[in-house]
Amino acid sequence: MTDIIPLSDPRVARVAERDCGEPLVDLRATAGLRLDARKADATGAYAHLRSGALARLLDAQRLLPDGIRFLVVEGYRPPGLQRAHYESYAATLRTAHPDAPPDRIRELASAYISPPEVAPHVGGGAVDLTLCRADGTELPLGTEVNATPEESDGACRTAAPGIPAEARAHRRLMERALTAVGFVNYPTEWWHWSYGDRYWALLTGAPATRYGPVAPPAPAH
Repeated sequence: MTDIIPLSDPRVARVAERDCGEPLVDLRATAGLRLDARKADATGAYAHLRSGALARLLDAQRLLPDGIRFLVVEGYRPPGLQRAHYESYAATLRTAHPDAPPDRIRELASAYISPPEVAPHVGGGAVDLTLCRADGTELPLGTEVNATPEESDGACRTAAPGIPAEARAHRRLMERALTAVGFVNYPTEWWHWSYGDRYWALLTGAPATRYGPVAPPAPAH
């Protein structure tokens, strides 16, 4: 991952962790925000973000051209689910690279699934999203959301060469809007943006995180 700081980099883990105490907010009750159900879970955890991250996301959406909106795929992810995703993908990589040492497997895995101890989603400040038209029709961005490096032949990287010009333009549109309000992108995943986590702090020079791991929201009744 040349010129990319992976989430497995020790500098990410060394960032001081603090939590500002902002609550998780249910995106399903947020007017004007479109939510996709492909990563829905029984508890509705996927449909939550910290209040500050949500406010910034709505600010970013106002910067998009008329007729284009964000389509949120996943926000908060419970720590147990994060660990399960990571271990499953790491096991696949160990099978594909039987001679690779643990540190190399960790680095390879972090291109797609963050190591649990530094994962942005478990703090509620990370969001996986794409662009759509007002009617919900997704715009082309070069790969499916959550495409692995293997199945996309590396096109999941935000700056991947060789993707269609239209997809490149849409990625740049997302980048302009989200960076303007303080989000940072994880460069191996064009759809992944975060605020307040360790990776955000490292890239922006913040002295500590704003969010740490948070317990799942109580199920809706």
